[in-house]
Amino acid sequence: MIKNFVEELKWRGMIHDVMPQTEEHLMEAMRSAYVGFDPTADSLHIGNLVPIMLLAHYQRSGHRPVALVGGATGMIGDPSGKSSERNLLDEKTLRHNQECVKKQLSQFLDFTSGAENQALLVNNYDWMKEFSFLDFIRDIGKHITVNYMMAKDSVKNRLTGEDADGMSFTEFTYQMVQGYDFLHLYKNEGITLQMGGSDQWGNITTGTELVRRIGGGKGYALTCPLITKSDGSKFGKSEGGNVWLDAKRTSPYKFYQYWLNTTDEDAEKYIKIFTFLDREEIEALVAAHKEAPHQRALQKRLAEEVTTTVHDAEALEKAIAASNILFGKSTSDDLKSLDEATFLDVFEGVPQAEIEKSEIEGGLDIIAALAEKTGFLKSNGEARRALKENSISINKEKVGEDYTIQTTDLINGTFVLLQRGKKNYFVIRAV
Repeated sequence: MIKNFVEELKWRGMIHDVMPQTEEHLMEAMRSAYVGFDPTADSLHIGNLVPIMLLAHYQRSGHRPVALVGGATGMIGDPSGKSSERNLLDEKTLRHNQECVKKQLSQFLDFTSGAENQALLVNNYDWMKEFSFLDFIRDIGKHITVNYMMAKDSVKNRLTGEDADGMSFTEFTYQMVQGYDFLHLYKNEGITLQMGGSDQWGNITTGTELVRRIGGGKGYALTCPLITKSDGSKFGKSEGGNVWLDAKRTSPYKFYQYWLNTTDEDAEKYIKIFTFLDREEIEALVAAHKEAPHQRALQKRLAEEVTTTVHDAEALEKAIAASNILFGKSTSDDLKSLDEATFLDVFEGVPQAEIEKSEIEGGLDIIAALAEKTGFLKSNGEARRALKENSISINKEKVGEDYTIQTTDLINGTFVLLQRGKKNYFVIRAV
């Protein structure tokens, strides 16, 4: 059954531009549409989530989504919004990246059920690699004028911007190559719609022109807004750079924290864009949040939904448990369940000291561990006073003056967490 895809995107705030008659075209029958992804890394990041969600909603509306990995265009570089050319990759690296990207897309799209609208992954390198330069400029290039290409914002901005260093012929041809992708997919896969970010409108409409001029058909275009934060900073970036979908690059804990820390204004916008919750549930969540914003129900639900979709329910549980170590009630067992990467993420920025493992193997006196060996507390006297006040914990458990740190206290065989009061932490690393 076909659902109204365009209407679904409208209430979610996910449409920037849409070509006339697109909605009617999609309501007539099952259609195929594609979105292109840059394969220059072995992981997508949350900046890619909007186009991924476009495809996911498209499939849920009864249509067939196609993800195009730009192996050929990845070898060129897209000038849209870029101030310089990107590094060019070899075929082996691109193929590896393609497999990693497909695995991540599988969290959102059905590639395997055998349904009529099962998703497809394609790589434009497969049809571009045999194309000679002479064939391309003879068969494709003659159909698009330089005037048409120069009128595109992505080209004009690079040629006339304040920092403009111009653009290479290689980059100038990018929109032609992307436009040919649309033509090729129109002819070979019956694709009639290309979607992407609003910065891709020029490239996409070049494709619709080629479909009209060479394919004798009609192609459609739909773009989504480029997501921004309410404070004007770039969405998808943290202090450490990109927030990746790969757990090895960005741990589920850090991923979860990114969404949890969104502002009220952003959370209300993001929960429509980045989750599959329906309109009624979202409106109820927003209303409840406005009544008790301090409970951050909107941020919590957003973080839970996106973390579960990108990773899984188990990763979400671990991320919540890790968050509770700093911000809620937790136990020594919760702490010891953390893998090393998550432990380091949770206690990022907490002061550390290295101690020879042999000293811990022989039993390390708690006063020495608090003062002389680490400098966590200024003196043995201060350490004794803190212990008498019952304000010292080792790995979340209160200890007294007679306590000795042993190898059994080591988390992942490496760390011991010292704590004074509720929020004063220190990490011993056994080396």
